[in-house]
This record gives sequence, C-alpha cells and structure tokens, in this order.
Amino acid sequence: MPTEQVESSRSSINEKPDVVMLKRQVGFIGGVSLIVGTIIGSGIFISPKGVFANAGSLGTGLVIWSACGVLSMFGALTYAELGTMIPKSGGEFPILLEAYGPIPAYLFAWTATVMLKPSSLCLLSLTFAKYALAPAYGDCDDVPELATKFTAAVVILTTVFCNCISVKLSTKVVTVFGIGKILSLVIIIVAGIVRFCQGYSENFSNSFSGTSPGIREVTMAFYQGLWAFDGWNQLNYVIEELKDPYKTLPRALAASMLIVTGLYVMTNIAYFTTMTFDELLASPAVAVTMGNVVLGVMVWIIPFAVSCSVFGTCVGSCFTAGRISYAAAREGHFNQVLSMLQVKRLTPAPAVLLNGFIALLMVIPNDFDTLVQYYSFATWAFYFATCSALFYFRIKMPDRHRPVKVPIFIPIIFSICSLCLVLVPIIDNPQIQYFIAVLSILFGLVFYFPFVHYKLKSKKIRKLNEFLQKMLLVALPEADL
Repeated sequence: MPTEQVESSRSSINEKPDVVMLKRQVGFIGGVSLIVGTIIGSGIFISPKGVFANAGSLGTGLVIWSACGVLSMFGALTYAELGTMIPKSGGEFPILLEAYGPIPAYLFAWTATVMLKPSSLCLLSLTFAKYALAPAYGDCDDVPELATKFTAAVVILTTVFCNCISVKLSTKVVTVFGIGKILSLVIIIVAGIVRFCQGYSENFSNSFSGTSPGIREVTMAFYQGLWAFDGWNQLNYVIEELKDPYKTLPRALAASMLIVTGLYVMTNIAYFTTMTFDELLASPAVAVTMGNVVLGVMVWIIPFAVSCSVFGTCVGSCFTAGRISYAAAREGHFNQVLSMLQVKRLTPAPAVLLNGFIALLMVIPNDFDTLVQYYSFATWAFYFATCSALFYFRIKMPDRHRPVKVPIFIPIIFSICSLCLVLVPIIDNPQIQYFIAVLSILFGLVFYFPFVHYKLKSKKIRKLNEFLQKMLLVALPEADL
C-alpha cells in the first residue's frame, strides 16, 4: 500500500473546536465489554465439540477448556506489560516495529488488514445472517444463500457505520450486546444447574473414562479451545483511547479473562446435563440441541442469542481492526489517508471503511472460509513474535519503565504454546495451502519496498487521496501536523 503525504487543511481543523486526535473515552467497563464482547462469539453456542472430540473424555475436555482460559490469561498479561511499556494503539504493530524493525511490523499490518480482520468480520456477519434468518426458514441450513449474503452485507455496513459515527456509540453497542450474550450464557448455565439438581447427573459419572489423548490430540484440542478465546488482546489495539491505560489495561484484561473462562466452563458443564458425550459430538449446534430439550416453545431464544452475540462481536472486531491500519499509516507504512480522523466524529473513519470494504468483497465468494483457515496459523505466528519481543526488551532495556511487569515464566509458557500452535497443524497435515498463505503474506513486500522503503510517489494516488480527504472530511491528527 503506497504512502503519500497528504496536505491537511488547517482551516478545516479550525472548524472543529476540539483538537483532531483520538480521545480517551474507553474506561474499565468499556474495556471489559470490548474484550468479553469480542471473545464470546458464536463458538460457545454452536460447537465446542472440537475440544471434546480431541480430548476423548468429558473430564479431560473440561480441564483443557480451563487450561485454555489460563493460557489466554498468560497471553493477555504478557500483552499488558508490552502495551503499558509501549502505550501506542495498533496491537502488535508498534511492538513488532520497535523490537524487530519495519518489515515484520509491516507484514503483520498487511496480513491483518488485508486478510485476518476482514475475513473475521465477514465470517461473523455470515453467521449472524444464518441464525437471524433461521426462525423464518425453520433451520440454519435452509436459509437461502442470497438472503444470507444480503443480510451479512447489511450487518457489515451497520457495523462500519457504528464505528465511524462515534467511539462512544461503538463501545455502548458492544457493552449492551455483551450483557446480552452473558445473559444468554447465564440462561444456559441456570438451566443446567436446574437439571443437575433434578438428578440429570449421570453423564458426569466416570468423567475421565474414554480415549486417552496423545500429544497431537491434546495440541489440537488446545487449538480449538484457544480459537474460542481469541480476542484477549483487543485492548492493545486501542491503548491511546483508554482512560488511565496503566491501570485500565491490566485490570480489564484480568477481569475479562476470569469472566469468560468461568462462563465457558460452566456452559460446557450445562450442556452435559442434557446430552451424553457422544450426543454432543454428533450435534451441529450444541446450544440449539440443549434448547430443544429445556426451552420448549422458547427455543427461539438460542438463535436470537447467537445473533445478538455475533453482532456485538462484529462491532468490537471492526472497532479494533481499524486501529491497525491507522497505526501503520501513521508510521508511513500505509497510505496516509488511513491515518486521518474524521474531524467532527474523531474516529479513524478511512481505516474502518477499508476494513468494511474488504469484508464486503469477501461476502461475494460462495465458500472462502476453507482458505481462511490456512491463515489462522499466521495469527499464532504473530502472537509468538510479539511475546518473544518481551524477552528482547527485558535483556536490551532492563531499566525501561514498566508499569506492569509479569513473572518471566508467563511469557515463556505462552511463547512455547504459541510456537506449537503454529507448527503442529502444518506438521500434522502439511498442505500446499499453507505455503500459498505464506506467499500471500510475503506478497505485501511488493508494496513495501517501492512505496515504504524507497518512498515512491504517484500523482494519481495523491489526487485520489485529496479526493478522499475532502469527501470523508478527514484530517491528520493534531500531533502529526
């Protein structure tokens, strides 16, 4: 993506009494809501069977679910130290930039902006569409493809609108839907407790009897479980918008992970009050299966809960995604229009619009999620690289100010696990698609060297930037003028 210095107009900025810059509007509650709202999507409602299928028994599966929560907490705490030491928005980007230099940071921003974040938003919107339309068609599998895609496009546009119009609106939407999805899980948990008290506890006898998992099975179970916990690093993308970030970041991370881990474990226990181990593995959507048993005429609550849950996740995912390209553009790695803020709303509108535009393009293909799964290992590769940076900073900069400093065993354990999650899928089932995915990531260098490293300029792109700046009414942040 080319980098162009775009002339920003002082007069347009002076029309706004406030300084054009990101405001610190996200407090502790908003931070917790953002993390919880992004982590809890459709997975816990639809199919936690990936963990249990590899675990081989109910007891082992619950242990792995708990361990996934602990491991995610380790990752969150590691990011808390790095984020408070380098308090810049953009998640992994500013950390990789300072630790390893511009190329690894650029490749992260390229991969996240072009593939990871838009594909996540697209998949979430398609999931919302299927479950929101299910009551009208009788079943998720019966929803017409055209209706699904049209609804998904509306969800993406609504999500982009919320994130462009106001930071406070976005965080309020995430908070409201976050409360809704927690209440949905609480309904399942309470139903499970009632059934357990009624004597439906036979599925918990001999909980650890079953197939003994090997190293590969345990690793794959962790891979599935950690996928459901993904999103624990969301606050690192918006550090510059946190109120009192040195306190808010670690506290919100710790509180969020405790909430999510507790809800996940209790929800999985509740599922087994209505179905056996084999029935859970056979169910395409375990929450729906449970709802058919305990909710009766109120079974529609489950598709409604999934839809609400996924919509909140869409808004939270889009909220953080825009900050990646915004941070990269601010450092000169992307077109500088992406580093501009809407002068009235003070939101990174161009960066948010780019994420939404790519997600809309991804709605068009009939089936792209098979390709997306081959990029998931890239996420863990960047997690590993980011956490490894902590060791570099500890050795090279021992006296640097660290508002949060975690015990060294925490990043060591998380780094080892991250590396395993990168290598095991490839070793277990090597396929050419992984190689293609790596080439796609490295393809970003085709833009990096001419436009970032050698700063090649283009009059056509300059005119396009000027047009976009006027149309979107955006300007560089005050600090960048």
